[in-house]
Amino acid sequence: MSRNRAPLSRSVRRPARVAAGLSAAALLLSACGGMSESTGPAAAGAGKDCASRTKVRVVLQWVAQAQFAGYYAAKEKGFYDKACLDVTIQEGGVNIVPQQVLSAGNAEFAVSHVTKTMVTREQGADLVNIGQEFQRGAYLQVAWADSGIKTLADLKGKRVGSWGYGNELTLFAAMRGSGVDPKKDAKIIQQPFDMSLLLKHEVDAAQAKTFNEYAQLLESTDPKTGKLYRPSDFVAINLQDAGYQSLEDGVYARDGWLSKKANQETAVKFLKATYEGWGYCRDELEGCVDIVLKNGSALGKGHQTWMLNEVNKLVWPAENGVGMMDKAAWDQTIDIAVKAGLLKKRPTAGAYRTDLTERALKELEADGFDTTGASYRPTEVTVTAGGR
Repeated sequence: MSRNRAPLSRSVRRPARVAAGLSAAALLLSACGGMSESTGPAAAGAGKDCASRTKVRVVLQWVAQAQFAGYYAAKEKGFYDKACLDVTIQEGGVNIVPQQVLSAGNAEFAVSHVTKTMVTREQGADLVNIGQEFQRGAYLQVAWADSGIKTLADLKGKRVGSWGYGNELTLFAAMRGSGVDPKKDAKIIQQPFDMSLLLKHEVDAAQAKTFNEYAQLLESTDPKTGKLYRPSDFVAINLQDAGYQSLEDGVYARDGWLSKKANQETAVKFLKATYEGWGYCRDELEGCVDIVLKNGSALGKGHQTWMLNEVNKLVWPAENGVGMMDKAAWDQTIDIAVKAGLLKKRPTAGAYRTDLTERALKELEADGFDTTGASYRPTEVTVTAGGR
């Protein structure tokens, strides 16, 4: 399901360098508790028609960066406030698993991938996808152009970098589907959240995302030439184009929490405001990047601009409306996970629901909001040294 996906070369800029933000991970757990699900007194700056605001928390997959720009924009531009919500955005990190934070009741919403969230659901958590923002996947496996690696099958006998923490699931499924058993046919090496191992030739292929680590390579200087590396210096195997589309960032909630009608109303408000945030980031790239930087990103403006441009390609255009689950993409993601043994069986009914997003989109359309972004075109982004 990689239709409408723009080529990587269309915009090469800067990725959110994740490693620099690792220290923020330790701060999250202390922020996970103490938020009430009940409605509290109105605060200064609340929407003018709000008698009170409902407090909710959303836990991200990583630290502040443009991957989550829609949430930060929704907060900064007052979309949550207008919806009578008091939203706390909790950063993620290496030791913080969003779906586990959610299932433990320490957040009302979580941002996570389909496969790893469904693994958690299979283990007994009542997690439900209520909005699928990323319509397309972004996984790459990157090697040097002269490595002889051209396809996933060429990873046999190679040193393969992987982040772990659930991010290896799609890669391992793709390797197995290409005849390479990651347990027997390749040496899997724990990879930091940057491209240092590949740059130092300590792995033959490294895991990357189109919106982040790939740009980190292009922002690096080739010591032989003194100039920045170029796309032609690398081979980027796109797992989606190879037939391993795996849906990534979506919004999840607990089924038990959603059983209360009041919480369903809160979820619709949250989705509506979040989608407005993504619309702002689609239409106001520079302004949205500034919002991300304001919220403490450890990476530079250049890198965040690259990242947002690439992330926008994953969100827009949204043929059936932003956040709407594409059943064919869901089925493909689940089929890959089951075939690879990541899931024992297909998730039970109710693993995702579209009614809440449908309601949010209906309200947005009534307000004149462009819910599909059919005319969206990515921006040309120039790579700069270090993503500055």
